Amino acid sequence: MFWKEIKKQFKLFDGIIIIALIILSFLPYVIFNSQQRDTPIKSDEMTAVVSIDGEEVDRFILAKDTPYQEKTYRPKKKQYNIVEIKGTKIRVREDNSPDQIAVHTGWISKPGQTSICLPHRLVIEIIGVPDEEEDMILTY
Repeated sequence: MFWKEIKKQFKLFDGIIIIALIILSFLPYVIFNSQQRDTPIKSDEMTAVVSIDGEEVDRFILAKDTPYQEKTYRPKKKQYNIVEIKGTKIRVREDNSPDQIAVHTGWISKPGQTSICLPHRLVIEIIGVPDEEEDMILTY
């Protein structure tokens, strides 16, 4: 009974429109993914930016020869985040937020990746240095 009512209201063109909209919804993902893949980045020169409340607190250069480091951030009273840096990767090793989302994110090591602890407003973002060989400035 239910399907018969839907069949009466559902036309062929409705199905085509629904399928087209579903396909178009993935278009931004494909475009931005291909643009990021095409951007040449020096993989040996990456920087991790740690910010709290939108203000940059620290910067760490991530390279193969970067020594192991641990740093504790205290955004507010009774809040802490322990950030661990090991070579070319960084993570929130421990914090006292209720959901532990930043801890479960694990290691991040590629440009554009982020680790976010919302209750503490702590954001770790990896920024890659663009490859300067591709930049050409032409003057006439």
